[in-house]
This record gives sequence, structure tokens and C-alpha cells, in this order.
Amino acid sequence: QVQLVESGGGLVQPGGSLRLSCTASASRFNIRVMGWLRQAPGKQRELVATAGATTHYNDSVRGRFTISRDYAKSMVYLQMNNLTPEDTAVYYCNVVTFSSGSSWGQGTQVTVSS
Repeated sequence: QVQLVESGGGLVQPGGSLRLSCTASASRFNIRVMGWLRQAPGKQRELVATAGATTHYNDSVRGRFTISRDYAKSMVYLQMNNLTPEDTAVYYCNVVTFSSGSSWGQGTQVTVSS
């Protein structure tokens, strides 16, 4: 199982920015795709963005969030700009590897509130 360590969540005012980071305990050669999902209270977990051969974004974040990877360090980032209260959720890092499939981080809370 791949271990994931996330950081960067917190409390921010509407219109503000946060940057999430995630480090995977996997070789970059073993990683197929890395991404972020989120789960708001009372809602199902939803895809935010993924970065593999191509990048994909949830329509609700496209143009505001940017996913990027540091392949050498097996890291993935999520730059979140122009945050709204609807972005409040626990954000989970996810990695899919060739050897062990899908693994999840412990989650980091993002709260957007004035």
C-alpha cells in the first residue's frame, strides 16, 4: 500500500487561495495518476482534479484550481484560487500505481468562510 501525506488545508476567506500538497511513498515510475477528491458534509466524495497522461478538472473548479505534479518527488499539488464557501470540504489525495492500485491520504480540511 502506498502512503500519502497531505498538507496545506486551513481556513480562508471567500476569494482567497490555498495550496494543497501531497507526497506519495511510491516511485515515480510506478505512478499512473495522481489526483484530488473532496467530500463536503452530507455529500458524496467527488473528483476535483487528476493528473496523469492528461489533466482533468471538475467543471465546478475549472479555471480556479490548478493541479500539478513534481514527478521526481512523487508529489502532487492543488493550487486553489478564488475560493468560495461551496469549496469547503475535506480534500483527499489519491494515487493509482501499477503495483497496488488506488491509495488514499488521510484528508485535509479546507474551510472557506468569512
